[in-house]
Amino acid sequence: MAIQHAVLALLAHGPSHGYQLKGAFEAAVGPQWGPLNIGHLYQILDRLSRDGLVVSAREPQPVKPDRVVYEITPDGRAELDRWLSEPSPRSGGFRDDFFLKVTAAARTGAPETVRSVLANQRGHLMRELRNLDGLRRSAADPVVGLLLSAASRHVEADLAFVDDAESALLADGGATLAALALDRPVAAAPDEGAGSRRAAG
Repeated sequence: MAIQHAVLALLAHGPSHGYQLKGAFEAAVGPQWGPLNIGHLYQILDRLSRDGLVVSAREPQPVKPDRVVYEITPDGRAELDRWLSEPSPRSGGFRDDFFLKVTAAARTGAPETVRSVLANQRGHLMRELRNLDGLRRSAADPVVGLLLSAASRHVEADLAFVDDAESALLADGGATLAALALDRPVAAAPDEGAGSRRAAG
C-alpha cells in the first residue's frame, strides 16, 4: 500500500506522532492528493506496529493527554528500501468510470447522448486542468510542483481520450453508433494503401 510506505518514509526522518505525520504527509504530496484521514492514518500505524515495522511509545505532555510517538524499526527501513527498489504498477489497472459511461452512451445509438457525455467530461477536465495549473504555479516545494505537473499530464491524457472518442463515435454521421445500438460488428476503416498495393502486385 503506497500510503503505508509513505508513512515509513516520513518516519525514516525521525520519530513522529499521528497529527505530525498527517501534516507532513499532506505537505509532502501536495493538494492534488487531498487530506489524509486521521483515523485511516492510525489504522496504518497500528498495522505497521503489528508487522514490526514501527514501534511506539507514550510521551507525557504537561496539560494534554499523553501522545503516542512512532519510530521506524530496522525491518521498517528494509521494507521501505524494498518498496523503493520496485516499479509501481497501476493499483486499479485501467478500470475507469468514464470508460463505462462512454460504453453505455455509445450503446444507446444516440449521437446527442454521446455528444453530451463527452462535452460534460471535457468541461470537467478543463476546469480540473486550470485548477492544477494554478496550484502548480503557487507551489513552493519543487517535488509538489512536479507531482502537480504529473497530475496535469494525466488530465491531458484524459482529454485526448475524449477527443479520440469523439472522432471514433461521431465523425461518420452516426453509422458507428447505429451499428453499436443494433449490436452489429462495426466495419473497420478502409486501408487506403490496400488498393495501391494490390495494383502494384
